[in-house]
Amino acid sequence: MNFFYILYSKALNRYYIGHTSETLDERLRKHLSKHSGFTAKTKDWLIVYFEEFETKSLAYKRELEVKKWKSSIRIEKLINSVK
Repeated sequence: MNFFYILYSKALNRYYIGHTSETLDERLRKHLSKHSGFTAKTKDWLIVYFEEFETKSLAYKRELEVKKWKSSIRIEKLINSVK
């Protein structure tokens, strides 16, 4: 299975949007590990939203769609739509 996901950091008050073909737990573990990149800035990332897709290309397409929004308000509406 492939996933589109959104992470949230309370310390940064920021969202991170991505996609993966790994399990969500494994992908989060890598975000929280010692590495360089945007998510290396803090270690409090949580998965706050995800969608499953049959192919990696569909998950990536969804990632790009949401990134184009450039709106935390729209992202929060998406996250809250499943609660």
